[in-house]
Amino acid sequence: MNTLGIPYQVIDWALISKTEHAGEKGLAFWQTLQLPGLRIRLVEYSAGYIADHWCKKGHIVHCLEGEFVSELQDGQKSIIKKGMTYVVSDELSLHRSSTKKGVKLLIIDGDFLQLKDKNQ
Repeated sequence: MNTLGIPYQVIDWALISKTEHAGEKGLAFWQTLQLPGLRIRLVEYSAGYIADHWCKKGHIVHCLEGEFVSELQDGQKSIIKKGMTYVVSDELSLHRSSTKKGVKLLIIDGDFLQLKDKNQ
């Protein structure tokens, strides 16, 4: 739980540098703002991108431009197009992304997507 709070702020993405992350194929470029218990990213996948791993982390993923396939490890696939969003909590569904033509995403994740221990 975030006990520090996040004060009001404006994010100027033009001031946040990009980091490059190789996929199984293609590249991902991340611009990341890390706050207490919260990570906000603008992410661009190059044409032909396929993630190099099955992710178990929870996310809110909103498609800003283009389209991509969100694939679950069980074989289920969803096509996410501009203006669409998917949401998943940590540890619930192993997933990975791929795109034929490239895509730009806003991805938000953090402590609020963690499953609470039923014994607490």
